Amino acid sequence: MNKIIGFIGCGNMGKAMIGGVVKSNLLSNSNIIVSDEDKGSLDIISNEYSVKTAIDNKEVAKASDIIVLSVKPNIYDLVIDEIKDFVKEDVVIVSIAAGKTIKDIEDAFGKDIKMVRTMPNTPALVGEGMTGICFNKNISKEETEEVVNIFKSFGKIEIIDEKLMEVFISTSGSSPSYVFMFIEAMADAAVADGMSRDKAYKIAAQAVLGSAKMVLETKKHPGELKDMVCSPGGTTIEAVTTLEEYGFRNAIIKAMRECTKKAKDM
Repeated sequence: MNKIIGFIGCGNMGKAMIGGVVKSNLLSNSNIIVSDEDKGSLDIISNEYSVKTAIDNKEVAKASDIIVLSVKPNIYDLVIDEIKDFVKEDVVIVSIAAGKTIKDIEDAFGKDIKMVRTMPNTPALVGEGMTGICFNKNISKEETEEVVNIFKSFGKIEIIDEKLMEVFISTSGSSPSYVFMFIEAMADAAVADGMSRDKAYKIAAQAVLGSAKMVLETKKHPGELKDMVCSPGGTTIEAVTTLEEYGFRNAIIKAMRECTKKAKDM
């Protein structure tokens, strides 16, 4: 691909996406331009990935064929108001913000635009991201492929109906935090029982990684895979029983539904 991709904002998610795109060699570093009000953040991203940087968002708007709005949702309208008169006529706008619908962003630009709403997650930084994507009516087949290839460069994608985007946020966009908490809790228990913390984190993280890979590659139901580990009267079923006693499954379901509700209310 020989298009110029501009990132307005390089916070955690923006950095993860830039890192994923650069590491995949999908396009040249010179085809990526990044703006941020924090010069320190720009220096870090420039030194790490050798991409172009700019303090002025309008400079990115003028140069880019695809613009990723990687700023916080609460300043989307301000940023769009700043750049809307400087974007190219056929620019593709990519949103990664929770709570901002396609219509919200179309209305903010105040004109007909090519719009893609996405929700990536931070494992993009290690090439294992998961992104939900939906498009407005103006995106062509070629542009669809280009955007999909960007997000595939650092993980997997799923094209979904926009009405499911908030559900996707709780299932994927926010879920790395739940998994990190799970790994941390596993490691804390191991440390309490005498294992060194560095070993505990490594072992717990690999167990989570391997288990997820089994779900994806075997296509078996997670319950079936769980049962394969639970020998009668064994150690695993003892742990599973205790997790059920303390509401493990119910806590996850409730947390995710609250996450979905919050995303809808934003």
